[in-house]
Amino acid sequence: MKIFYISLSLLISTLIFTGCVETNVIDDVNIATGIGIDKSGNKLLGSIMIPVFKADKSFDNFTFTAKGKVMRDLISEMQKKASQPIVSGSVDLAFFGEDVAREGIIKILDVFLRDPSVGSRVQLAVVDGKVIDMFNGKYGDRGNAQYLVQLIEHNMERENLPLTNLHRFLSAYYQEGKDAYLPLLKKQSKLVNITGLALFRYDKVVSILPENKLFYFKLLVDKHAMGSVKVSDHGKESSIQNITSKNKIKLVKRNPYEFDVNIKIKGILTEHQKRTLKEGDLTKIQKQLEKQVSKECTKLIAHFQKKEIDPVGFGHIAKTQTRKFDFNKWSESYKNTKFKVHANVKIIEVGVVE
Repeated sequence: MKIFYISLSLLISTLIFTGCVETNVIDDVNIATGIGIDKSGNKLLGSIMIPVFKADKSFDNFTFTAKGKVMRDLISEMQKKASQPIVSGSVDLAFFGEDVAREGIIKILDVFLRDPSVGSRVQLAVVDGKVIDMFNGKYGDRGNAQYLVQLIEHNMERENLPLTNLHRFLSAYYQEGKDAYLPLLKKQSKLVNITGLALFRYDKVVSILPENKLFYFKLLVDKHAMGSVKVSDHGKESSIQNITSKNKIKLVKRNPYEFDVNIKIKGILTEHQKRTLKEGDLTKIQKQLEKQVSKECTKLIAHFQKKEIDPVGFGHIAKTQTRKFDFNKWSESYKNTKFKVHANVKIIEVGVVE
């Protein structure tokens, strides 16, 4: 009998609390899946992607747009145009035109931070061109938002794009000694391509890293799981794929600061100009890639120093290994810091090459 009364009390409590929760019927709301921000004169042009579910279970896309000075004005204007409320609980992505990103995006992201229905895994990106033009395209059969999110996630998991999302961007932004970065996308013909990486200083884009440097950038800031790269040696090219990598960065000296960057790479040789490999050819390819990685990563770090940005997080590493570390002094020390990049490459298979 006692168990019966306890169960009855729990059931009544559940019904009471359920009645207090605001509910939305999916057919009675506009579910926002993507948000885009462009510049339009001295105002912002906002766009929100809404998926349209058809009777044959296919998808179409509709986009609300509005102009305003601040993000909340845009949302308010869009709500006035909508016959049903626009809700943000399913937002998967937020894209910014490059001109917007060069002026700063943290005030826009503040809207996401204050909305508990928006998850930290929302994908962010900078767009070369207008976001509205990208949103108005038609990609695949699962809706534009799904296509764009999967484009980014696929390239992070299996290609050379480093891991990014709203949580990672904010973590880098608020962490002293590290700067953020986001994918750079461009609409080309009927598809969208990842054309590089936007590098931030605080919340403003200050440099664009081209697509052919992403492999080396990811070696410095992330781990490859399925990367690929071409190895060049006096006009001859080899292709190495299914690359896994890891790095270890160590502060070895102070006054002036000096870092050792050690990168380990394993991969499969999938293409080679010669039909068969002679004795010593594999070792030669490994040594050439080690040289290539060391050279390209060193050039990238020098570029970061010139732009006064630190996407790798050397400042954060120095802080964790130095007592009474002073970030004010680090800003000047970083320009003269020395870096030695060491690569260790091991080709574990030769693929289809005999």
